[in-house]
Amino acid sequence: MNMDTPHWWQTAVIYQIYPRSFQDSNGDGVGDLRGIIRRLPHLVELGVDALWLSPISPSPMADFGYDVSDYTGVDPLFGDMADFDALVEAAHAANLRVILDFVPNHSSDRHPWFIESRASRDSPRRDWYIWRDPAPDGGPPNNWLSVFGGGAWDFDAATGQYYYHAFLAAQPDLNWRNPQVRAALYEAMRFWLRRGVDGFRIDVIWHLIKDDQFRDNPPNPDFKPGDPPYHALIPLYTADRDEAHEVIAEMRDAIKSFPEALLIGEIYLPVERLVAYYGRDLAGLHLPFNFSLIGAPWRAAALKKMVDEYEAALPKGGWPNWVLGNHDKPRIASRIGRAQARNAAILLLTLRGTPTLYYGEEIGMTQVEIAPEQARDPCARSGSGRDGCRTPMPWDGGPHAGFSDAEPWLPLAPDFKQENVANQRDDATSIYRLYRRLTALRRQSKALSIGAYRPVAATGDVFVFLREFDGERIAVALNLGAEATAVSFRFGGLTGRILVSSMGDRDGEPVDGDIDLRPNEGVVIACAV
Repeated sequence: MNMDTPHWWQTAVIYQIYPRSFQDSNGDGVGDLRGIIRRLPHLVELGVDALWLSPISPSPMADFGYDVSDYTGVDPLFGDMADFDALVEAAHAANLRVILDFVPNHSSDRHPWFIESRASRDSPRRDWYIWRDPAPDGGPPNNWLSVFGGGAWDFDAATGQYYYHAFLAAQPDLNWRNPQVRAALYEAMRFWLRRGVDGFRIDVIWHLIKDDQFRDNPPNPDFKPGDPPYHALIPLYTADRDEAHEVIAEMRDAIKSFPEALLIGEIYLPVERLVAYYGRDLAGLHLPFNFSLIGAPWRAAALKKMVDEYEAALPKGGWPNWVLGNHDKPRIASRIGRAQARNAAILLLTLRGTPTLYYGEEIGMTQVEIAPEQARDPCARSGSGRDGCRTPMPWDGGPHAGFSDAEPWLPLAPDFKQENVANQRDDATSIYRLYRRLTALRRQSKALSIGAYRPVAATGDVFVFLREFDGERIAVALNLGAEATAVSFRFGGLTGRILVSSMGDRDGEPVDGDIDLRPNEGVVIACAV
């Protein structure tokens, strides 16, 4: 990729919105599209460039929108198509791109396609989904498991066959070996692109193709009691099949009339397999989501090793990306602690590549404990509920945190009266103001937005690296420990000034030689070259 003229998404900061929890505009306790329009000034002030919406399509909400019943509509819970068009228009007027969640692996069992498919073995759409005869003993066709627990086959008594669902039984998998299925979903993508959408985050894209011989998955020798039941087997025949790359290249070609459209893929795979999703000659996904930071040990040596291995594994011209959290994982501030959440912000926004923020990270939102009677996530029944990272955005300390005029669909964080956008906006040392300084710096600095990454050896629990472009050099030093430390720059000492400090009280301070870092402190330094 030519960095003299980077694509918009290479220099962008992407912001994920969980629509149910961002802003309610009609008093039903659930966020909606008009609410998002109301809060666009927040995104502009924060300094992000694109917003990604978790699903807004019509859905029975068995999995909160990841069970789609109409690929070209808007669920009434969020508004209507006029509201969506108004959102795109308002976002574009504010120089914000709009990315939609697209869920092609499976539909709802109430989608007209599946209703027709299960009506008869002779239905024209029977082969749009994955149907199999029972095993000789009358049980499921093979041993495939659902990611959400239990077997992945559901028996349909009316037609005497099983259908496959990688997730809930209410989410039957579409048959991506059927050209008609592909054509229908490509046309749905073009429908949204014609309405002004700038790209898609594609759900569970590594699941699209399954083994055409339906072989049993092998047992996982590393499985331990207490692990999620799905991990009992290695998903050799149900995910990450080689044929998926052909499909993704075809998907990319199907939207070639929209050359600036971005394709992001949700993929939970080791880095060496993840990078294959860039495709041959980069004809696959523009950004296969890199979730390494979500599960990484928060230690300097581990993070440095992870970044170095990812950078080394990227195909030539492949553009990196980084994510701290999302709607499926516990919040970063709870995983590593509030003090280190500031270093996480600096790391996310200074590593080479496109960063994605999850709503609320900019104010250090933590995981909210959800009582069993308040749980809404279907995964809560298996003990892995995701509600705690999906709670409403606390905008202020007023009633219902400024999110709604009614009781929200999930409980608010108990500290919302103190930890909210309004309070942090007025505090120059808040994490919110740190995020704003970092996004502003990225826009000003080509070294940070498109420059090279170079690791620097350091002692102790300190992660140090350089970003460089055309004579501009920026150093990043993060103290990941709870003890003060002095950082010695082994590339010959350092002179310059602090551009951004995690505590917000050292910006502009000169640096000459070594630098002292307080516990949990990170700094971004403009180096004199």
